Amino acid sequence: MRWAITHQAQAVLRDVCNTCCTYPVSVLHYVCNTCCMGLLRMDEITWLLFVPQVPATPSSVRVQLWRHLRAAGAISIQNGVWVLPATPACERLLREERATIIQQGGTGLLFQAHTLDNELVTRFRAERDHEYMEFCERCQALRDELARETAAGKHTFAELEENEHDLAKLERWLVQIQARDFFTAPLAQTAVAACALCQQDLAAFAQVVYAREGVTGAEEAEE
Repeated sequence: MRWAITHQAQAVLRDVCNTCCTYPVSVLHYVCNTCCMGLLRMDEITWLLFVPQVPATPSSVRVQLWRHLRAAGAISIQNGVWVLPATPACERLLREERATIIQQGGTGLLFQAHTLDNELVTRFRAERDHEYMEFCERCQALRDELARETAAGKHTFAELEENEHDLAKLERWLVQIQARDFFTAPLAQTAVAACALCQQDLAAFAQVVYAREGVTGAEEAEE
């Protein structure tokens, strides 16, 4: 993810980005949060504030707006004011949502702002960590299920297919969380590792199924 920063910050990062990331410094306007965010003061991060006024009816407009903003990773700071980092994708989303609200008879204001502390960054990371924690719990549940089926000798195609579907859902969910993890929350790598363990366990389970069905040799299942 890249970030809107001030011209002063560009000068600070011009040399550093040559060694820590691959973005073209000659046209630097955004920087990656994984290697450069620590060099920026919190007041150098530009935020988008969105204040929608949605008609009371139909309620589907309000529900759709809420779902879209939550899916994008926005947080509500108070009294219906939503905030996102000022990236091109986030600005495009908010402009589209504002246009939709206006078409439905509502209004919406969109601002750019800076903060004087890191409270918003902390809140964004906490939101993502909450999701990562739940993701890790679901991963452990899948691993437990694979262990139970292995202990019971349920190495069947039906069980394999069901577990593959469950893992695919987890993988899609992880991608969605990562897409809105603008500040690399502390549990990000823990979630990646949890998913990798699920993939390893399922791969081992699949090898046993293939061996029992005569698709592969038994020695492959034991590896």
